[in-house]
Amino acid sequence: MSDNLKSVLFAVATAIICSTLLTAAALGLKPYKTRNLVVDKQKNILKAVGLIDANKRYSPEAIETLYTQNIKNLHAAPDGRILAENETQEAALSLWLYMVDEQPQCYVIPINTRGLWGPIRGYMALEKDGSTISGFTVYKHSETPGLGGEIERAWFQKNFKGKQITDVTGDFVSIGVAKGRVADTVPDPKQANFVDGISGATLTGKFLTEGLKVILHEYEPVSINFRQRKVSTQK
Repeated sequence: MSDNLKSVLFAVATAIICSTLLTAAALGLKPYKTRNLVVDKQKNILKAVGLIDANKRYSPEAIETLYTQNIKNLHAAPDGRILAENETQEAALSLWLYMVDEQPQCYVIPINTRGLWGPIRGYMALEKDGSTISGFTVYKHSETPGLGGEIERAWFQKNFKGKQITDVTGDFVSIGVAKGRVADTVPDPKQANFVDGISGATLTGKFLTEGLKVILHEYEPVSINFRQRKVSTQK
């Protein structure tokens, strides 16, 4: 057998062995990867409702326990009615309820909107009054580090807590990102509907503002039912 043929056979054998090992590793790690994705989702929902501290580390088991004990994943019809757990409906809206003694304390909606360089994904929690934001998280984005990427920072996300998606008359107006500090750029009557912007990231703020308005408007029937205290999860 020639040296060239030996080299070719060695290369082929090496490639087959490596590909086999990589495939086995990928298949073997898939359950762990899937669980990590689920746990990360649960962590962000818990962070949005204030059940975990963003500055502390939690084991996957602790996250899963907190989630199971406090969060109920349900769906709502386009008219805002909460569907029964075994009920399906076309165009149903996903939401998560933070429950205490079987009573909803706040509800969480998924955020999936356009950013400057890619999608922005996260969760927003609203109090059971249907108007007050109790938390906001971002778990995925492609914004520029140090600029638009600041949307993942605690200081930016904390700005949303206590803000309103309704105006002083109770009408829906959404929540916006100001071009600078709210106190310097937004008139007093509207300051409750804006959060401080990020210096040098005007476009990220613009896209996030537009996206949040679309999503919150879609969930407005749910929010109206919370405002009118029509939400029931007793099925």
